[in-house]
Amino acid sequence: MASTLANRNGTRYLMFDASATIADVFALRCRTSPNAEAYREFDAVSKAWVSATWREMAGRVARFREGLRREGLQPGERIGVMLKNGVDWIVADQGAFAHGLVTVPVFVDDRPDNVAYMMRDAGVKLLLIGGEEHWKRLKTVRAELSGVTRIISAKPLADADEPRLRTLDEWLPAQAGSADRPPTQGPDLATIVYTSGTTGKPKGVMLSHRNMLANVQSGLSVYEVFPEDVFLSFLPLSHMFERTCDYYLNVVSGATIVFSRSIPQLAEDFKTVRPTVIFSVPRIFEKFLGAINEQLKKASPAKKKLFQFAVDTGWARFEHANGRGPWKPAFLAWPLLKALVADKVLERMGGRLRLAIAGGAALSPSVSRVFLGLGLPLCQGYGMTEASPLLCVNLIDRNDPHSVGPAVPGVELKLAENNGLLVRGENVMQGYWNNEEATRQVLSADGWLTTGDQVRVDEHGFVHITGRLKEIIVLGNGEKVPPVDMELAIQLDPLFEQVLVVGEAQAYLSAIVVLNDEEWARTAAELKIDVDWSQQGKERDKAEKALTQRMNRLIKDFPGYAAIRKLTVAREKWTIDNGYMTPTLKLKRNVIVQQYSGAIADMYKAHSV
Repeated sequence: MASTLANRNGTRYLMFDASATIADVFALRCRTSPNAEAYREFDAVSKAWVSATWREMAGRVARFREGLRREGLQPGERIGVMLKNGVDWIVADQGAFAHGLVTVPVFVDDRPDNVAYMMRDAGVKLLLIGGEEHWKRLKTVRAELSGVTRIISAKPLADADEPRLRTLDEWLPAQAGSADRPPTQGPDLATIVYTSGTTGKPKGVMLSHRNMLANVQSGLSVYEVFPEDVFLSFLPLSHMFERTCDYYLNVVSGATIVFSRSIPQLAEDFKTVRPTVIFSVPRIFEKFLGAINEQLKKASPAKKKLFQFAVDTGWARFEHANGRGPWKPAFLAWPLLKALVADKVLERMGGRLRLAIAGGAALSPSVSRVFLGLGLPLCQGYGMTEASPLLCVNLIDRNDPHSVGPAVPGVELKLAENNGLLVRGENVMQGYWNNEEATRQVLSADGWLTTGDQVRVDEHGFVHITGRLKEIIVLGNGEKVPPVDMELAIQLDPLFEQVLVVGEAQAYLSAIVVLNDEEWARTAAELKIDVDWSQQGKERDKAEKALTQRMNRLIKDFPGYAAIRKLTVAREKWTIDNGYMTPTLKLKRNVIVQQYSGAIADMYKAHSV
């Protein structure tokens, strides 16, 4: 079932066979390291960081399990978890698993109608929410939540008209109940995770205990994690990247997780927590780089040159270490450059990071080059919810930042027609909940999962993502362009907050953009035009010309036909609330294109090829 095992450095990982559940592994961790710090979070009342040991976590989970038993929930039934990252999230998840239930995670900022759909589709009986801010939104779809028989709020609520509502404190029993083994096995369903739904309604990905634990084992077979490690958790636990690679990996390895207070406070939390390991999306590194660049703008020419020399030298050292470049005399200066430049810059991220994994979206090579050049062990990975999620990842000593690395142990790769990537392994989902047709479209009878990504696998086994099978723009002349890659390149400029490239079957590419207000104010002042985008005539033409030229400089490395000729500036930012983004912050391309159909048509009127 599950046992401890010392690795070659004496670290006691938890080992388990295919029959083990996540609840089994969590219980063993609590017995193995009872007094070690498991989690740390910021308490808003005391305004202090508060720790919880594994022994304390075991007690809290046991009480939650007893509450579920008294609620009358039976093994296999579903509960929804709509909480921000924190100890309560862990307790709810583990309490559900200990009782043989299935968890359905919900993004805390998701739209009410989307939440209602997922609760209905999954047949959720009990829903945990964070507090008043969540209930105010869910009240608008109260009638659609009729199948939910109990709603529990982590914080007190003022609503006296909802008989299903209880606060967590009043709902939890004073004493824990039975501590027997959960009535489930490794192959049993553990969670239903709804995909982003960039096109149509989200689909519920069914993952078993074995799916996720096999993925943790794959990750720990390529990276060592120690009980002394400190993870900083800031991606939502409702996303499988954070849930498997941070949370479940922490249970197996015995490392400590510190929950960040919020994204706006993330920079400060990095300095306070001083993490040793992080799992992040590229946008976080882009924001750190943006802050570095802002500071460089104010620096003297000498300091700018020193910074660039440090990055160039560090990058050359990185390439040499990976067998892709020669030794250079400049390497002798690295100890000094590290002390004068690299260490001071990386202090922004706490100064102790020994491993940083980027996933969830493409990491721009220009961004990774800076951080790798500064000596940050930054490795890009790749995965998808349907695969629990990890499929590929670069290694510290075998790192090609232009790729997503080789497949992790336990994952098989195969190329289909059009170089579409197929994957197979114990981590691959059981299918989509209540959707056999969608399951058949992506999962073959012999277990091969269609990822939807086009790839190239080089001679070293490294996977290079070349495009999405359904996200390729084919111009009228037959030329193909990857819009997402272009959008990422354009968004490296802080002026362009959001970008959507269009041009299917057209003679040229156009873009719809959301501008950063502060950056646009500065740019407009430089152009000597009004910041108000409603102006017409020469000022408008001047602004459009300047913006398209700026965008095209950012995508100069793309083929010549992949140039932006026209643009439309959106009047509102694209958010989850207004329906333009998924809960994982991906653009709903079809929705935006439909909303701006008139503007798109105008951009292609009376064009000249």
